[in-house]
Amino acid sequence: MNQITERQKNILFAIVEQFAEVASPVGSSLLAKVFRVSSATIRSEMVELERLGFIYQPHTSSGRVPTDKGYRFYVNSLAESEESKMGYGRAEKALMSRVQHGGDPERMIKNAVDTLVELTHNLGLATIGDRLYISGLSNLFGQPEFINSLQVQQVARLLDNLEPWLKEASPNEPLNVYIGQENPIGRSAGCSLIISKFRGPYSDQSYIGTLGPTRQSYKEVMYLVERAGQELEDLLF
Repeated sequence: MNQITERQKNILFAIVEQFAEVASPVGSSLLAKVFRVSSATIRSEMVELERLGFIYQPHTSSGRVPTDKGYRFYVNSLAESEESKMGYGRAEKALMSRVQHGGDPERMIKNAVDTLVELTHNLGLATIGDRLYISGLSNLFGQPEFINSLQVQQVARLLDNLEPWLKEASPNEPLNVYIGQENPIGRSAGCSLIISKFRGPYSDQSYIGTLGPTRQSYKEVMYLVERAGQELEDLLF
């Protein structure tokens, strides 16, 4: 296990969260203001984080962006944090309301997916019986990461194979997060798949979740996806 100091951890988290917001490499001058230290100190810590494989510099003289390893460290820390389990107020209420007033099971699941699309700006998906319901494709391909046609093809391949993979793999954790190269299909797509398992009228292994770029607000998306799965199971099982 790579040793990482508390300050390096905080800098990495700031890079992850800032990059999610602005979609451009995060520089030392910005972080210096946040942490109230010199830019030279931040640059020194960035060099070490880069050596450990948590961030990289896409261009000479540019800021840094997280690697898949950096995102995985961040996500694992969120999973262990009580703070990440705190609610998201208005967003959570909107999700719960749309699910509860869906009527029949299929409509409730679709409402949950459509609301996740609106709240996370990712593509939303869910298994309904023997088919995969997808919503928000334009959200996904509207992200700056997907201007490359080869990457779009990788995303399409991932989506084409997602339903059979879910049936075969049957992920058993309440919340599953597959980051970038961790994706079993479409490894080069630069996407993160976040799915929650729930039991419902169609199957004990139903799934709801989102697919978005690796650059996203994991804390909120993970929370809302998990809440969607919990609410559907409470109402439908």
